[in-house]
Amino acid sequence: MAQLTEQEKQEIIRFIEAGKPLPDKYRFLLFDDKREVELVWNGKTNEVCNVVLPFQVIEQVDEPRTEKDARLQADLFDMDARGRQLKGWTNKLIWGDNKLILSSLKNGPLREEIEQQGGIKLIYIDPPFDVGADFSMDIEIGDDTFTKKPSILEELAYRDTWGKGADSFIAMIYERLVLMRDLLAVNSIIYIHLDWRTIHYVKTMLDEVFGKEKFMCNVVWKRISSGRKAASNKWLAVDDIMLVYTKGEYAITSQYVDYSDEYKKRFIYEDDRGKYFWDNIGTYSQERLKKLEDEGRIKYSANPSAKPRMKNYLSEGKGIIIDNIWTDISPVNSQANEDTAYATQKPEALLERIIKASSNEGDLIADFFCGSGTTAAVAEKLGRKWITSDLGKFAIHTTRKRLIGVQRQLKAEGLNYRAFEILNLGKYERQLYIGVNPNLRETEKQRQLEAKEAAFLDLILHAYRAEKTDGFQTFHGKKAGRLVAVGPVNLPVTRLFVEEIILECRKKHITRVDILGFEFEMGLFPNVLDEAKAKGIDIAPKYIPADVFDKRAVEKTRLFSMTFPSSK
Repeated sequence: MAQLTEQEKQEIIRFIEAGKPLPDKYRFLLFDDKREVELVWNGKTNEVCNVVLPFQVIEQVDEPRTEKDARLQADLFDMDARGRQLKGWTNKLIWGDNKLILSSLKNGPLREEIEQQGGIKLIYIDPPFDVGADFSMDIEIGDDTFTKKPSILEELAYRDTWGKGADSFIAMIYERLVLMRDLLAVNSIIYIHLDWRTIHYVKTMLDEVFGKEKFMCNVVWKRISSGRKAASNKWLAVDDIMLVYTKGEYAITSQYVDYSDEYKKRFIYEDDRGKYFWDNIGTYSQERLKKLEDEGRIKYSANPSAKPRMKNYLSEGKGIIIDNIWTDISPVNSQANEDTAYATQKPEALLERIIKASSNEGDLIADFFCGSGTTAAVAEKLGRKWITSDLGKFAIHTTRKRLIGVQRQLKAEGLNYRAFEILNLGKYERQLYIGVNPNLRETEKQRQLEAKEAAFLDLILHAYRAEKTDGFQTFHGKKAGRLVAVGPVNLPVTRLFVEEIILECRKKHITRVDILGFEFEMGLFPNVLDEAKAKGIDIAPKYIPADVFDKRAVEKTRLFSMTFPSSK
């Protein structure tokens, strides 16, 4: 620690007596901090989430579904003999907040299973770096287009991430990067995909998290041809950047592309046998030189004092080694087979290059902002094990559908594939979202939980303009001659939830029902509504909007969406 002057001591005392924070210069004078450069933002802390929540299996996909019927029942699986499912590790697609997912993977029982696979060798993430973006999406269903708004949990998470601009994005990504670092295997690698808006912040942050000596390079991906852009009064931004860091000792496997015609014109010659080659100067023993001459591999200059040049034939080479500037991979074309209509989808060729260079067959890789599922799809095709996650239900649905398609493809081609399961964080996640103090005794915790759930139901019924009602097992209110059931705050309305409603309707001769939910289980509609209709029960499912927690919006507008919760 540096020796303080008398003036500095007096200044510190004045700040403490006034209850004011010390200027930053005293952090380095008072404490042994060797960081020369550090990114500082509002609310920065070294505290990292250590919550462990139980993972709940939503669905297990053990076999490729047939094209005609993708229902969940095991007796409808296509069990033909093409290809086979690999035993052992089951790949994981996890729905939820990746901070809680990472913390639960790092500190929970799944960590042991991950370590048994050799740990996570590669992480690729493409976080949502468009500060202030609108996270709604247009989804085509038949001939109609619907706008898919973020769920309440997505809305809350995105609001936390972007609500304060760059500060909140940096705080979000910092904590997750620390968790990813701790979850990575001893010798491993991570790619963080960014653009010009956030890369300067994140580079400094990664130097702190991984150590600046662990920075391998930045990979520049030219994603748009400048020829397709209109004239501009500023330089055209046509690239994304991937920052590449290692943990421990990690070396990539070099990748190659074929020799281009331009390359051949500049560097390649044709000998008298019609074989293409490039040459290089070498020093050879007489014996080696004689052997190369006999093979026709030596080229002499007209200058007798010049050293001989050895011919290297193209047919014997691997191609042109790829450096860190990638100009040969185009964005996903809307007409391409791999297109999922997901706004931020990255091309499979991009992930194929990363995964081939940075992992081996059988390695476990991960993507915690999986979006359309490109990482998982490519990993499956290349024989890697994978864990992916996303907060958005549409992302999970898109990835699920895509992976089933990959399974079908591999099976049809006689190639091996793995089962995957869709997980979420289970019912205990509710305590985090509705604010129950986890340090209370179980009885107090349960009492607080019940009080908050009652307040939540009152809020929803008030927003829906429904009257509270008692005496029912599944219903919470009534409105305009219809009974109202409210789904849970952080879990989807499930088939079991709806079946219990139908059962009570039949017992008590109820025929008109509204079901309010933040989310509805994938594949729930329209089958369950048809079943209810056949029993004389009219069920109207309605989404609870994010604005339900905004008192001003509740008082002024009609909030509840009449949009049919699609199974798409």
